[in-house]
Amino acid sequence: MRTYRGNAIAVGVLFILCSATSILSIVPLGGPLVAPVDLAKLATNDTRVVLTALIEFVWALTGAGIAIGLYPVIKKFNPALALGSVAGRLVEAVFVVVGALGLLALLTVGQEAVAVGSASVATVATTSNLVLAAREWVHGFVALIPFGVGAFMYYVVLYRSRLVPRWLSGWGLVAIALFMVSTVIAGFTQEFGFTTVNTVLNIPIGLQEMALAIWLIAKGFDQRALASGAESEA
Repeated sequence: MRTYRGNAIAVGVLFILCSATSILSIVPLGGPLVAPVDLAKLATNDTRVVLTALIEFVWALTGAGIAIGLYPVIKKFNPALALGSVAGRLVEAVFVVVGALGLLALLTVGQEAVAVGSASVATVATTSNLVLAAREWVHGFVALIPFGVGAFMYYVVLYRSRLVPRWLSGWGLVAIALFMVSTVIAGFTQEFGFTTVNTVLNIPIGLQEMALAIWLIAKGFDQRALASGAESEA
């Protein structure tokens, strides 16, 4: 019987990388962009903008990688939820990349406008603010819905299968529910990012993912649970 030790370690590392990049993506630019977009400042910080986009690409890839790494294990217990979790996190990854491309588009528009002159900067200001608004909605709301749905699916399977202790998977279910509440609130209030409400409601899933990552790296999946999954597949 396979132990899936490599999958457990890989998923644990991906959880850490995904959480780190989703938080650190605001560091190169010193914080989230706000409207009105300062195109001149953006144009002179091209290296920081590209670095931010690269970090967001890693965020997208690692998020999808978590569900892909879990898939061979949890499909033994519930193939539909396993596939759904992969789909959810792949959709999340697509939206994260779309937001990153929006940032790179702002950089190009800013550099071209600055090269032409101040009159051109004012002309493209409205378009730039629209791109920024779309990026805020994508990263602060749209991408988070499929993440929450996908994560809920693999936490349900982890809880039912006992592949990890139930206190850990149960913690994940409660935390992802709080995360979805904060996402819905953000959608209605249009206050995205590190607001007080978002931070308070997202701390549980942040801590849970780190606890789950350490558990998977240190101990892996429960072998008795894996054996029962192998028997049900046979």
